Amino acid sequence: MDEKKNGGKFLKGFLAGIAGTLVVCIVAVSVLSFNGYSLTQQTVTGDRNNTNGTLKTGLTADMLKKMTYINSIVDKYYLFDKSEEDVANGIYAGMMAGLGDPYSVYYTEDQYNSLMESSSGVFCGIGVVVQANVTTGIISVVRAMPGTPGEEAGFISGDIIYAVDGTEVTGMDLSNVVALIKGEEGTEVTVTIYRDNEKMDFTLKRAKIEVPTVEYKMMDNNIGYIQVTEFDDITVEQYKTALEDLTNQGMEGLIVDLRDNPGGLLSSVCSMLDEMLPEGLIVYTEDKDGNREEEKSDAEHQFTKPLAVLINGNSASASEIYAGAIKDYGTGTLIGTQSFGKGIVQRIIELGDGSAIKLTISNYFTPKGNNIHKIGITPDIVVEANADTPEDEQLDKAVEVITEKLGK
Repeated sequence: MDEKKNGGKFLKGFLAGIAGTLVVCIVAVSVLSFNGYSLTQQTVTGDRNNTNGTLKTGLTADMLKKMTYINSIVDKYYLFDKSEEDVANGIYAGMMAGLGDPYSVYYTEDQYNSLMESSSGVFCGIGVVVQANVTTGIISVVRAMPGTPGEEAGFISGDIIYAVDGTEVTGMDLSNVVALIKGEEGTEVTVTIYRDNEKMDFTLKRAKIEVPTVEYKMMDNNIGYIQVTEFDDITVEQYKTALEDLTNQGMEGLIVDLRDNPGGLLSSVCSMLDEMLPEGLIVYTEDKDGNREEEKSDAEHQFTKPLAVLINGNSASASEIYAGAIKDYGTGTLIGTQSFGKGIVQRIIELGDGSAIKLTISNYFTPKGNNIHKIGITPDIVVEANADTPEDEQLDKAVEVITEKLGK
């Protein structure tokens, strides 16, 4: 739900963060949670009643004077033609970058439209999941989705994305990189990567892709397994379908795998937790003024069978909301390694001309009041992943725990 009031539109959302990285699916950015919220137009545009040489937006007369002076130098000496629109967008992006917060960014109209479209989980792109290292700015491939142009072209985990259609992307906001790779179905995009220090170009045709955010199967001893890779709009129905199908197959216990899940829509994770938890608080947020907003589950559904949840250092944001609620209610066993620790909230704010900013505006807390930002969630049972063996020791431990609870 969204609401317009006094020209300002505000969308509340959680940005997905991963162990020093941000992870999104190309053309499937996991960012927003829709919950209508309004501030006054003055808050959006700033008070222009300048009585002391300072705009209440924080722009001083000296800052505006310096910007004008720089522009005059550029006009006089700059060798190439300049785009006034690009310069303006650079100024807006610079204002956000100056906050020093990797989660607060400016979006042009095209970038914002791309961001909003991608939250639905249906997009036109190449179907590659990527991550950005917040410290180095390096963009790398996590995986290519099955049956997508990215998989067919041969993208593999660890590929470093250097450029898109000749534009270098290192250090660029991940959502903006996604916007470059997205495009109309059937059009081509050239992605330049480095693999083992070798530079390679891939030219791919963009295709319409529906993100398979949920995969599931029945394991031995009637233990259901559901892997959730993102929390998009489409994830809720996929999750409910998985639960229903596994239940009809005779499921006696369940493993939910949130490893490497960067997060996504707050509305989605809360709807999914409403299927799992008893009536009560799911998560709450507090802004800098102490204003609190709560998300709650009702008494209609509750999962009462043995449950295990797998997490790791790449489980962030909405994944931590899920894991934190399960842990606080004691309805399941968390297994794996410490989660990422993304406990802050971003809100998307439209600026009235099609562009928008994403701004960190509050902390979120688990039902018991824990803020896990830069801390993460500690599993009930710590099991390290062993990259040197084909065995999935974390999943094996979850199977063991569920089997014991079933008395088998």
